[in-house]
Amino acid sequence: MLPPGRFLLESVRRAGVRDAVAVEPVAGGLAALAGIAARPDAPPVFVKALVDVPADDVFVAEAEGLAALRKLGGVTTPEVLLASRDVLVLSVLRPRPPSEAFWERFAHVLAHLHLSTTHPRFGWHRDNWLGRRRQINSWEDDGFAFFAQHRLLRWLGQPRVEAALDRGDRTALERLCHRLPELLPDRPACLTHGDLWAQNVLATSDGQPALIDPAVSYTWAEVDLAHVWSTSPPPEARRFFDVYAELTGLDGDWRARMPIIQLRQHLAVLAQFDDDWGAADQIRATLAPFRTST
Repeated sequence: MLPPGRFLLESVRRAGVRDAVAVEPVAGGLAALAGIAARPDAPPVFVKALVDVPADDVFVAEAEGLAALRKLGGVTTPEVLLASRDVLVLSVLRPRPPSEAFWERFAHVLAHLHLSTTHPRFGWHRDNWLGRRRQINSWEDDGFAFFAQHRLLRWLGQPRVEAALDRGDRTALERLCHRLPELLPDRPACLTHGDLWAQNVLATSDGQPALIDPAVSYTWAEVDLAHVWSTSPPPEARRFFDVYAELTGLDGDWRARMPIIQLRQHLAVLAQFDDDWGAADQIRATLAPFRTST
């Protein structure tokens, strides 16, 4: 395989950005290679490509998700310059500043997204992608059924999940899904980012929050909250959660729900990566109370 910078350069040139002269790879992404492409007489661009493309619509669906967040929810996202089967080219954002004020602004951004985009049904008009696996977005009227079938149980057939979880774990997950209506509050659907860990929170040139790498759908707002909460947010994000809770009227029990809701992301990570960063242990810990019926 070519070195990452060379692979990205050749990919972006084939896609039509012929004035790119070099690509400096950037770290952080788990599903794709990415870098900043230099152009002598134009601003640099962000380039994202896959070594082996699982389907023709990966980057088209991602571009659509960015547009939906921007147009429907007022979220700042990078400008999509090109989206093809092989490559995604975006305007360049900046790393987020390490400040509490930034995270407080982001709490307002996320609360506005969730409060302004409520929807009568759960799902999306098409499937899209969470990492390198298809995210199933079939429409459902019932949020508990949607979450159980399309966000939790859908991962049970994946080889890495089958290898990591024993029969007791899988039965416990089924029990948990059956009990979701008593474990979680009945909330409306809204537009969610869907893959909202801290690496996907960046900034504009003037320091305003901006988001990348969505896996959008209409589902519970706490799907996004749980992802931020559960993936080691930086210390300066501590006020983010209080501000978001105030703006959205969250009840005092929301923290206790985070492990159950974050199961969907732990299962997705377990399904895709040899190094699951502790996902299997987190899954087993959350499922432990459900291993014996009550």
